[in-house]
Formats: sequence, C-alpha cells, structure tokens
Amino acid sequence: MKIAIIGSGYVGLVTGACFSELGNKVICADNDARKINGLKKGLVPIYEPGLEELIVRNARNKRLFFTASIKEAVKSSEIIFIAVGTPPLENGEADLTGIENVAHSIAVNMKGYRLIVEKSTVPVETGDWVKHTITHYIKDKTKFDVASNPEFLREGSAIDDFMHPDRIVIGVESKKARDLLTELYRPFKVPLVITNIKSAELIKHASNAFLATKISFINAVSQICDKVGADVEEVARGMGLDKRIGPSFLKAGIGYGGSCFPKDLDAFVHISEKTGYDFKLLKSVAKVNIEQLSSVLKKIKDSLWIIKGKTIAILGLAFKPNTDDIRNAPALRLVRMLQEEGARIKLYDPQAINKARKVLDKVIFCADAYSTCRSADCLFIATEWDEFKELDFVKIKKLLRRPLIVDGRNLYDPEVLRKLGFSYISIGRKKV
Repeated sequence: MKIAIIGSGYVGLVTGACFSELGNKVICADNDARKINGLKKGLVPIYEPGLEELIVRNARNKRLFFTASIKEAVKSSEIIFIAVGTPPLENGEADLTGIENVAHSIAVNMKGYRLIVEKSTVPVETGDWVKHTITHYIKDKTKFDVASNPEFLREGSAIDDFMHPDRIVIGVESKKARDLLTELYRPFKVPLVITNIKSAELIKHASNAFLATKISFINAVSQICDKVGADVEEVARGMGLDKRIGPSFLKAGIGYGGSCFPKDLDAFVHISEKTGYDFKLLKSVAKVNIEQLSSVLKKIKDSLWIIKGKTIAILGLAFKPNTDDIRNAPALRLVRMLQEEGARIKLYDPQAINKARKVLDKVIFCADAYSTCRSADCLFIATEWDEFKELDFVKIKKLLRRPLIVDGRNLYDPEVLRKLGFSYISIGRKKV
C-alpha cells in the first residue's frame, strides 16, 4: 500500500520504517529539512534499538523515502498518517497547532481520495476538527475519510511493540476507511479493536493514564514500606502474581517521565475538565509522581547531612533505558534540585549525553561510569541501563570518596553491597 507519514519523530520514524518492512511503499515527511537530508543519508536523529538498520535497509530496497514536502507526500499516498508532536501548553492542554497545520496542508494538496489517520496522541474530538479543517480548505469535492489509529509504542522497544502488538485500535466512520485499515493491518494476528473515532482517541489517553496510575500507586506504597520496614519489591511481586493486577508497571523508583505519561496525564485531566468532570484521581497520580522525587532528594540529604559543596555522581539521564530521550526525565529534575542545594554534579549516560549537554549547565559530563564515580561523595542510580547492572563495585568503592549508593531504581541486591562495605539506600527497601 502507498502510505505517507507526516512527522518524522519517535512515532513517525518507527511507524514508517515498520510499515515499509512489511512491504508497503512509505514516504516520511517532515518540515525539518536538515533532519530529512540526514535521513536520506542514513543518519537517524534518535536512538532506538534496531531503528537505524531498519531505515537503511528499507531505503536501500526502495520501500522507504523521505521528503520535506507535504505536497509530495500527499500526492504519492492513499493513506496519510499524522504523527506530528502535540506538546503541552502551560495549562496542560495539548497544543494541536501542528495537527491543524498538517490538516490544512493535506486539504490544499489532495487530488483524489485520501484516508487521513490520526497517529499522534490527541484529545477526544480532534478527529472532528481535522475533518472540519479539511472540509473548509479543500479545493473541490474530493472525497476523504478521517480515522484514528493510536500508537502504543514504548521507547526502547518500539520496533518490537509495533511488530508484535497486544492489540490494534482503529476508529473509523466509513466502510472504506475500515476496509483500508483492516487490509493494512492484515499481517498482524492480534485483536483488532474497531470502534468510532472518539472511542479510539480516548483509549490512548485512558491507557497511558492507567499505567501512570500503577506507577504512582507502587511509589506511594514504597513510602509506606520505608516507614514500616517492609520491602516494596516483595509487595509488588505479591501483587503482580494476581492475574487481575499483573506485574507490569509495579516497579518502584523515582517516578515516571518521558514524552507520554506526564503530557498525556495532564491532557486527560484537561479533557475531563472541559466535559465538566473533575478527575481527582489523576491529579493525585501527578502529585505523587512529583513528591516521589522530593522523597528521593531527602534520602540523599539524610545520608550526606550537608549537600552544599558535596559531589554527587549520577548514572543515567534518559527517562528509561534503551533510549536517548530526556524529555521530562526525573534525572534532570533531580540534577536541578541538587544544584539548588549547592551540590557539584557529575553525570554519565550511554546514549543521552549529547541531548543533556543542550539543557544542563554547570555539570561535569563524564565518559563512563567509573570516571563519574571518581572522588564523588555519593553515587545515585537514575536509569536502569544494563551496563549499570554489571559494574565492578570493588573498583567503585575505591573511586568514591565515601561508599554511599542511593539507588533510585532498586537495581542491586542490598546484602551484596552491604558485604562489600557500602551504605546502600534504595526505594521502599530496608536501608543497609
């Protein structure tokens, strides 16, 4: 099938590359000409395991193309996915300027039937506005359909998530749109949830809000565990074995971040308020997430007594492993909180260093985990990268000024580190 992807960010690039891998002819468009020129040369602007190889292979096989012209993308495709960003406004509402601009561009460049599909995460009723915009600006009586097909991609495992989804959700208004999307997704042997557009739009926000709720819930439980001497890892395991609950997203830590959960949660609260419903539960979820990082800062302060003048080594900047995404990363917020206390910060992340350089000042970026630890008063684990699981702690103990580890991801065995002579503090587990 002939497909256009408008927007070549995390979602757009993964979607385009995977659709081309399935044998479709895909053209990815973006208004960032520099990004497009780089992609034509095989330079991928984001880190996602396996993505670069996928893009290079399908571009070489003439199934994947890149353009800075929306007109070209619209002209050459029958199905057009809108995958532009929907960043939050100050009040938490999603900024849909990009969606409107793309809808307008599609309208003035259509020469025949097109199926326009929302792939970006958008508030309910956005489909109505996309349809209204295209109807207003279309030059003639060209027929078109609007549909919703929300993405459920996790950064770090996005390709596998695309190729092996739990379900595929499509919201449609016509038989033609339903038939086209059903045919497009025919290679996938998973449940196909076919519904109306508004329900599809809500499924995405409701899903992310629920997952964020699970994270905040277990983080709140970790606070109680800290106070009474229970182990949140054991509590989570005991909960997760219940099939009604499941183990996913019950990992206590320093809170959720990234481009989806914080933004989508705030947007869902705003959507609810516009309908007249006060979603107090989600407001509490966001509050718990913010407070979790404050409790982590308190753990560091309680361990060091005075933070001013101390050197803190932080391993991990990305909001999760296997990505270079630092948007809303808890580690960045912690860096700024520690700087306000007068700490000297040393940092290392396997992939996110270059992006962090653009947003962090007065910190020391290091080449590896060990140079980060040298002469530090405390080692803090902020992201659970695999390479951090294999550290030589005998060596690290010699490098640190004092053998203190604050583990924001519960990555290590407390007893092992205790026997090595460390003071080890984690989240919701007994201090050793």
